[in-house]
Amino acid sequence: MTNQRIKMSLFGRKKFENPAKNSQGEFEVNNWITSEFIVQKLVPVVGVHPFPLDELSLMTATVCRFRPELIFEWGTNIGKSARIFLEIVNAFEIPSHIHSIDLPDEVFHNEHPKNDRGKLVRGMKGVTLHQADGVTRALEIIAQQKPAGKLLFLVDGDHSYESVYKELAAILDAQPDAVVLLHDTFYQVPGSNYNTGPHDAIKAVLSARGNAYRTISTQLGLPGMTLVYK
Repeated sequence: MTNQRIKMSLFGRKKFENPAKNSQGEFEVNNWITSEFIVQKLVPVVGVHPFPLDELSLMTATVCRFRPELIFEWGTNIGKSARIFLEIVNAFEIPSHIHSIDLPDEVFHNEHPKNDRGKLVRGMKGVTLHQADGVTRALEIIAQQKPAGKLLFLVDGDHSYESVYKELAAILDAQPDAVVLLHDTFYQVPGSNYNTGPHDAIKAVLSARGNAYRTISTQLGLPGMTLVYK
């Protein structure tokens, strides 16, 4: 990218080129385009926590590569992941709608945001907030709307082996062609202080399906993110 192009883009570029290089072949994106977008649009809005730069890159690349019709994510909290997805689909002009799901107010969870639920996307066009069980509500919406396009799920709720296994298995059983991003999947050797449950759950679910799915993971360090797709 020339210095002139960088300067022009930093001062008012409204639209980003589609960075996906092989829409039907191997997963490949133009990292200069995604990096420019992340620096200009994402970091100023959502920062780098809980999703560091490599995870923001994987999220951006995934949405641009698969151009999902519907995006589902749960564990909404204040709405950072929903806002990330919204910024991506708007910047790259992807016709997608985001469903962000969190627990009902009366359900106790130590990370329940209460009145701050979804505040980063509340009232914004392109995002619908729900309160329900994540997988259950997502599959209900799919049954009602019968989308013809790709479906993208972000699994980022309870990071235990049991819940990640249950949620990923339920998604792939109901929607075998789904694209799934899973958070907190960095793997450290057994005996370390970090939870290896999500990593082990992904491995078990995919093994039970004959390893028919491909994966891409950020493995430089915590927290880690894994993409599962066919």
